[in-house]
Amino acid sequence: MQMKLPAFKMTDQNGNIITEEALKGKRTILYFYPRDNTPTCTTQAVDFTNHLEELRQQGIQVYGVNGDSMKKHQNFIAKHDIGFDLLVDEDYKLAKELDIYKMKKVFGKESMGIVRTTLLVGQDLQIEKRIDNVKVKNQLTELLDK
Repeated sequence: MQMKLPAFKMTDQNGNIITEEALKGKRTILYFYPRDNTPTCTTQAVDFTNHLEELRQQGIQVYGVNGDSMKKHQNFIAKHDIGFDLLVDEDYKLAKELDIYKMKKVFGKESMGIVRTTLLVGQDLQIEKRIDNVKVKNQLTELLDK
């Protein structure tokens, strides 16, 4: 059962407004991650950056999404040389619509937050694949069925 990506309006790390229209006509990896500059989130962003050329050759663009500020995104990109834009999901609006923002347990403590999720969105904005509770180590293999 395919689902269409909901309409959204977010800013990237530079304050540019990005809407679902920016995704039309290209396949897009839209991945949701909890926080900038944490070990697993850094590994995930660096992994996408390391495979960016290969993804672009397949006509796939990448966006990372979480609730962190533009400034935090800028620092994260600069510190780890991330090669794609990070979007600010203010108030976790899109994450909530996609049921990605929910109660989770981290180190035995329950709190609301983004559950690491990756979407492969088609040119027509249909979600072709959704991976919940992503395991960063094999995310691209699982996503692209390599």
